[in-house]
Amino acid sequence: MRLLKFFGWSIVAVFCGLLLGLSGAFLYLSPGLPSVEALRSIQLQIPLRVYSSDDKLIAEFGEMRRTPIRFADIPPNFINALLSAEDDNFANHYGVDPGSLMRAASQLVKSGHIQSGGSTITMQVAKNFFLTSERSFSRKTTEILLALQIERQLTKDEILELYVNKIYLGNRAYGIEAAAQVYYGKSIRDVSLAQMAMIAGLPKAPSRFNPLANPARSKERRDWILGRMYKLGKISEAEYTAAINEPLNASYHVPTPEVNAPYIAEMARAEMVGRYGSDAYTEGFRVTTTVPSNLQEMANTALHEGLMTYDQRHGYRGPESRLPGKTKEAWAQELTKQRTISSLEPAIVTQVDKDGIKVLTRNGEQEEHVAWDTMKWARPFLNTNSMGANPRQPSDVAQVGDLIRVQRQPDNSLKFSQIPAAQGALVSLDPQNGAIRSLVGGFAFEQSNYNRALQAKRQPGSSFKPFVYSAALDNGYTAASLVNDAPIVFVDEYLDKVWRPKNDTNTFLGPIRLREALYKSRNLVSIRLLQALGVDRTIDYISKFGFNKQDLPRNLSLALGTATLTPMEIATGWSTFANGGYKITPYIIDKIESRNGETLFVANPPRVPTGEQASDGVAAPATETFTVNATGGEATTAPAVPQAPAIAERIVDGRTTYILNSMLQDVIKLGTGRRALALGRTDLAGKTGTTNESKDAWFSGYNADYVTTVWTGFDQPESLGRREFGGTVALPIWMSYMGAALKDKPPHTQPEPEGILSLRVDPVSGRAATPGTPGAYFELFKSEDTPPSVNELGNGVAPGSPLPADEAAPIDLF
Repeated sequence: MRLLKFFGWSIVAVFCGLLLGLSGAFLYLSPGLPSVEALRSIQLQIPLRVYSSDDKLIAEFGEMRRTPIRFADIPPNFINALLSAEDDNFANHYGVDPGSLMRAASQLVKSGHIQSGGSTITMQVAKNFFLTSERSFSRKTTEILLALQIERQLTKDEILELYVNKIYLGNRAYGIEAAAQVYYGKSIRDVSLAQMAMIAGLPKAPSRFNPLANPARSKERRDWILGRMYKLGKISEAEYTAAINEPLNASYHVPTPEVNAPYIAEMARAEMVGRYGSDAYTEGFRVTTTVPSNLQEMANTALHEGLMTYDQRHGYRGPESRLPGKTKEAWAQELTKQRTISSLEPAIVTQVDKDGIKVLTRNGEQEEHVAWDTMKWARPFLNTNSMGANPRQPSDVAQVGDLIRVQRQPDNSLKFSQIPAAQGALVSLDPQNGAIRSLVGGFAFEQSNYNRALQAKRQPGSSFKPFVYSAALDNGYTAASLVNDAPIVFVDEYLDKVWRPKNDTNTFLGPIRLREALYKSRNLVSIRLLQALGVDRTIDYISKFGFNKQDLPRNLSLALGTATLTPMEIATGWSTFANGGYKITPYIIDKIESRNGETLFVANPPRVPTGEQASDGVAAPATETFTVNATGGEATTAPAVPQAPAIAERIVDGRTTYILNSMLQDVIKLGTGRRALALGRTDLAGKTGTTNESKDAWFSGYNADYVTTVWTGFDQPESLGRREFGGTVALPIWMSYMGAALKDKPPHTQPEPEGILSLRVDPVSGRAATPGTPGAYFELFKSEDTPPSVNELGNGVAPGSPLPADEAAPIDLF
C-alpha cells in the first residue's frame, strides 16, 4: 500500500512539475510571443494570375502555387484522411497531445536525438506561421505555448483551414488545392478517396513520399493512411478495399493557359512588377487584360501560318542535325533535349520509303508516318532568291537520322515542316481608346522572348508615307493636287555625294494627283511633298502622332520611311487615321483585383469622343492609366478609383483624316493592297511598306474597329527575297487576321465630318471641271479649299501652300 501511494504521489509531482514548468515558461516567454490574432488576417503567398478580357487564364507567375480553400469546401473524407495521418486526437486535445509528446520523449531517450516532435496539427500551425524548422527544446517550448494560445482563440475549423492552405506538399504546391491540381489536374473536391489519402500523406515528408519522385513509398504511405481510416471507423470496408486497389495515377500537371499569349503575359507581368515590386508575385493579384481570347488566337494563327508559308516558298534548309547510326533508344534520348517550337514538334527520321518517311517523335514510342505529299515543297534552299530543283522522292529530302520538324494536323497525321528563319510581329489596337486587342511579338515565345512588336526598331518604308500626306493635306494640298512624278537629283557640293531616288518600278508618270500617287506609292512624289513642306516642320507635325523626333531622320529620305520605329509605334500613329484625328495611347491592363476580389484599378484611358463630345472639339485632361511604352520602357500608373471618361486629344483635323482615309481605301481598291479585296469589305484602308532590298515588309490597315500593323523580316536584317514585298509577305498575314476578326461584323468607318465637299475635277488640268469635261471625276475637299490650278506643276507646289520649298530649313540629303 505504501509503495502504491509513493508511485501515485510521484506521478502527481511530475505533473505538477510539468505544469509549473509550463507556467514559468509561459510567464517568461509570453511577452515575446507573436499575437495569435494575426492568424485571422494572415496573407498567404498567392501567385499573380493574368487573364484575357473574357476571363480565360493566360499565365501564372510566382514561386508558390497556391489556391486557398475555405474549410466548408474541404471534403470530409480528406479531413478524416489528414487527421488519421497527422493527429487523430485533434478533436479532443487543446493544442498539445501529452501522449504524442511522451512518445517523442521516449524516442529521444532510446535514440539520443529528436526523431519526431510529437506535434499536433495546432503545433504545426504555430511552427509554420510563426517559427523556424530548428529542432531545439526552446523552439519546441515556444511551439507548445503558441499552440495553447491558438486553441484558446481559434476554432478547430479555423485551425484546420490555416493548416491545409499553408503546408508545403512538393513540386511548388502549397496547400491541398494546389497539390490536387499539380498531381491530378483537378480540385481537391473532385479527387478520389485514394488520391485524398495520397495528398494527406505528403505533409510528413513531401520529398520522401512524393508520388512522382518515389511512387512506391508514396503508395505505401497512402495505403497505411487508408488502413488507419478504416481502423478508426472513418470509411467502410468496401471503400477501403476499392481505394487500396486503385493504382497510383498521379502525374505532373502545370497550370495550363487557356489562351496562348506569352508576349501579352510578359507585358502584364512587367507592368505589375513596375507597380508593386516583388509583391506582384505573392499577393494574389488577378489581372484582366484588354485582349479577347478569340482575337489573340486569330493573331497567333495568322502570323504563324504566314511566316511558314513564306518560309516554305523559299525551300528547305535541311535537317537541324544528323544523327545516323544510332539506336532508337539513343534517338529517343536525343529528342528529350529538344523543345516543341510553337506547333512544330521535333522528330527523327527512322525510315525513308517511296510514299513518305517514318519518324520517331518526342512523346511517342511508335514510329509515325509523314506522307510524301507534305514534303513536295522542300526544294533545297540556296538563298532567298534561288532554290534547287524540285524533289522527286522522299529520299531527295530526308535521310535516316535526320532531326526534323513535323506539324500535327487535326486528324493526328504529321506534316513535314521546318522552323521559319524569318520573324514577324502583329499588333492590333482599338483605335477608339488604345486598348491592345491582340499582339504577337515573334514566331514563338519559347524560341525567343524578344518582343518585336515593342522592341524591334525597323524602317517602315512606304507604310510611313501617309504621315507625310497628312502633313500635306493639313498645309494647303488636296487629294487632287498635281505633283510632278519625275526624276530628281540631289547633290551635296561639299561632300561630293549624289542621291538619285527612284520609284520601285523605275518609271515616271509626270504630273500626278496626290490620291493616285499614294495608292501607286510613288516615291518621287513623297520626296517632293516633303521638300515643299520642309523637313523640320514636317517632323514637328509627324511627332504629334507619338513618334520620338530622334527616330525621324532630318533629311528627305524620311519621305520613303527610313525612320526606325516599332510596330507598336506605327500602329499607334495609324490609329489617328482610323479614329478621325485623335491621339490614343496603347494599354494592356484593363483591371486589377486583389486576392479577395476587391477592385484595385480600372483603366480609364482617354478615348475618342462621340456625339456632343465630338462637336466641341475640347480635350479633357488625360486620366492616368497603365500604358504600354512602345519602346518597352516603364509604364505609368493610375489611381484605383475610376474617374469620368477622359476625352482624347485631337491632333489632326477630322476632315484631313476623312480625306486621307478615302485615299488609303484606294490603296486597297486600286493599289498595292489589292489582295485585300478578297475580304469582300468596303470599310478597309491600308498601306504596304517595303524597304531597300526587301529587308523589311509591312502592312498597316484598319477600319473603325481595329487598326492592325504587321511587320516581317529577319532579326539580323537581310533580304526577304527579290520578289518579296509588303504585299506578298505582310499583307496575307494582315488579311488572315482582319478577315477573321471582322467576320460577320457590319462595315464600320469614321463618319463624314462637317465641312467636306465633293466636287468634279478635270483629270488633265486638276482644275474644277466644266460641264461635259471628259473623264471628270469627283474628289473630296475641305470646304475652304478649291481644286488646285496647274500654275506650278514643275516644282509640285500646290497653290496656297504656306510652306514653300525656299522657306524650308537647311537639310541633310543623306
